[in-house]
Amino acid sequence: MKKLIAPLLALPLLAAPALAEPLLWGFQAEQFEYRERDGEDGFAWDFDLFVGRDEGKFVWRSEGEMGLSSGDYEGLDNQLLYQFPISPFFDGVAGVHASTPNGEPDRYNAVLGARGLAPQWFEIDAGLYLSDHPYMQVEVEYEGLLTNRLILVPSLEVTMPLKDDAARNQGAGGATVEVGARLSYDLIDRAVAPYVGFSYEKSFGDTGDMLRAAGEETDEFSLVFGTRLMF
Repeated sequence: MKKLIAPLLALPLLAAPALAEPLLWGFQAEQFEYRERDGEDGFAWDFDLFVGRDEGKFVWRSEGEMGLSSGDYEGLDNQLLYQFPISPFFDGVAGVHASTPNGEPDRYNAVLGARGLAPQWFEIDAGLYLSDHPYMQVEVEYEGLLTNRLILVPSLEVTMPLKDDAARNQGAGGATVEVGARLSYDLIDRAVAPYVGFSYEKSFGDTGDMLRAAGEETDEFSLVFGTRLMF
């Protein structure tokens, strides 16, 4: 693991930007939402905080979900990434990832990936997570403008374990797929945009079999109410 992480942390030194270029920073929360569902309702978030320059920036990405009654983190993932351009429409990312939910063993990974705009303006975020329990993850979003302020955002996220992780009920090749759609309204330009929508998650293959054997559900449907933030 150390052999993987050390070269990644050295990337900023190899791509040091010109000192004269202005320093940029920003915050973007794609999800900041209440989830209503059967069982315990939850609060979920997915945000990026970045600082750097056009030629390279550091990104802290946090994604997770907390049960509102128990206060337990059902998911808690944090990434520290270095992001750099690799084409006019895509950036490469490299860094480290920590997954530390309550009730499950912690997992730490090196991350290699890419994010950007595919043809027809689909937003793509793809990553390979390398450790003793490797997996791949791909997220796809599309912003459909119904009016200048009313926007429909369908989304798809696929997580594919590459090796069995019995402690987390993850089976190699058993994908977990999450689909959703959120209808938002821009109150203040793109800075504040409340939304409503839904999220549906289902696990397949060996992952689904492991969850059933552990007495857990293999799918979950949620109504969501939240706000997209950007500044």
